[in-house]
Order: sequence, then structure tokens, then C-alpha cells
Amino acid sequence: MSTRTYDPIAPQTVAFLGLGVMGHPMAGHLARAGHRVAVYNRTASKAAAWATEHGGTAAATPKAAADGADLVFCCVGNDDDLRSVALGEHGAFAGMKPGAIFVDHTTASAAVARELSAQARSRGLQFIDAPVSGGNLGAVNGALTVMCGGDAAAFEAMRPVALSFARAVTLLGSSGAGQLAKMVNQTAIAGLLQGLAEAIAFGERAGLDMDAVLAVIGKGAAQSWQMDVRGPTMIADQFDFGFAVDWMRKDLGLVLDEARRNGAQVPVTALVDQFYADLQAKGGGRQDTSSLVRRLR
Repeated sequence: MSTRTYDPIAPQTVAFLGLGVMGHPMAGHLARAGHRVAVYNRTASKAAAWATEHGGTAAATPKAAADGADLVFCCVGNDDDLRSVALGEHGAFAGMKPGAIFVDHTTASAAVARELSAQARSRGLQFIDAPVSGGNLGAVNGALTVMCGGDAAAFEAMRPVALSFARAVTLLGSSGAGQLAKMVNQTAIAGLLQGLAEAIAFGERAGLDMDAVLAVIGKGAAQSWQMDVRGPTMIADQFDFGFAVDWMRKDLGLVLDEARRNGAQVPVTALVDQFYADLQAKGGGRQDTSSLVRRLR
């Protein structure tokens, strides 16, 4: 559990929808920062367990969780999951008070962010798309990076609360900009991980002590978070943790779809996506994205 301290802020009434590997610790940080938190999860027992652990309230529907909330945070799986908790008779939008802000941390499409932003405005609500980077460890430690799109005033209202679980919360443009920035992030990581995988596999074939090699080159221009944190575990062939291949393929699918729409050329990303498909076909869908190196051994 994180031992981080929290900046003083007046307690607010908030909701959190989706208590997976990211949402559970993120909601926990909100509670520990002093906010009044109601949670919803599709598996009700997870919401009940969270409420027992953190002293919040477990709600039976997104609408019930959002009732009276100043901010509704959400972290679910994909576009359809997001629509299911936001819209409809029992969705969060139906329970939110006028002026309340829906903050979506799901990695989803820019199109659904714009769609839900328009739906929110028609109801007198605000919507911020706010995907995160930093993985489960970042969520646990309250050290996520949050990329946001939406209205500046709504962003300024949600930012100090989101800093309960983040180290950086940045507005990058209008609705959809946060999701597009997350696509940039995933594109950069995909290419970097493939390069690191090839470098490690090459060095191993050459008979080098790769722990020693990474220690040296990690002090130069090749250094990266992936090299520092994932390089040693790649060498050790350890992948039962981290950001799963299945999730990365979902994210790269968003990148490739967007690239087809805007005409961007992403040949390396498309190739690495197929490499991840190879790993899925071999049963490695739940392993960390750094398992790319296994294809090369």
C-alpha cells in the first residue's frame, strides 16, 4: 500500500465506477485523501469489499453511486463498457446533479469521448476524458500521469481531486485530446519495447552478460523507464505482472483505427501489434507487454 501524503483540499462527494486493478487503488486514494466516496462495480461483491476496506459506500448501480456527487470518476474496459455505466436508465448521467463532472480514466476511443461529452452537455453536465499512464504500480502508489481533454473550467475543478492518485494531471485540448495523447503514449511504448526486446535477444545470442550491458547503456542515450524497470525482468524471463498483452492489443487497436481515420503512418506500431497477436496465440495474453522478447528466443 502507498504511504504517500495528500495535499489539503476540502472533502468532496465523489463516485468511482469500476474497481479493477486500476480503479480499486485509485478509489482508495480518494478515500484516504478525505473525500466521501461511493463506488460501483459490475461484480457487486468487489464494491462491497472495497467499502468495507475503505469506509465508503457500495452502490447497486452507476446512477446510485453518482447521486449527489460533485465528481464521478470511471475506469472500465472499453467504449461499450463506458457507455454502459454512463448512459441509460441506471447510468451515471441519470443520477448526476447539474454541473457535476464525469471524469473518464478508461483508455477508450476519442470518438466515444466526444460522443459522451456531447451527451453530458445536453444534460447540463461536464465530461473530461482522462486516460492514465503508470500501470497498476502507479495506481497503487498514487503516481499516475493523467492526460485530459475537455473544458478548462471543469478540468480545473477536477484536477486537485485527481491529484489524490496522480502525480501529474494535464489538460491537452478539447474533448478527445486525452484519449489521443494516450494513443501517442502507447505507440511510443510499443516501438520502444520491441527495440528493447531485440536488443536483449541480440545480446544474449552474442554471449553477453545482459544485466551488465543494460547497467552500462542505461547510463547513456539508450536509457528509458522500460529499460530500467522491465529490462532486468525480461532478461530473467519473468512476465507474470504488469500491463497485459491483451490490454495493449486493445489500446493499439485504438491507435490503428485512429490512424486509418487521420491518415497517420504507423508501420512499426502495426507490426508490433501483430507480434502481440503471436503472443496471444501462444497463450500469453495475460503476460506483461515486455514478453515481446519471448518471440525472439
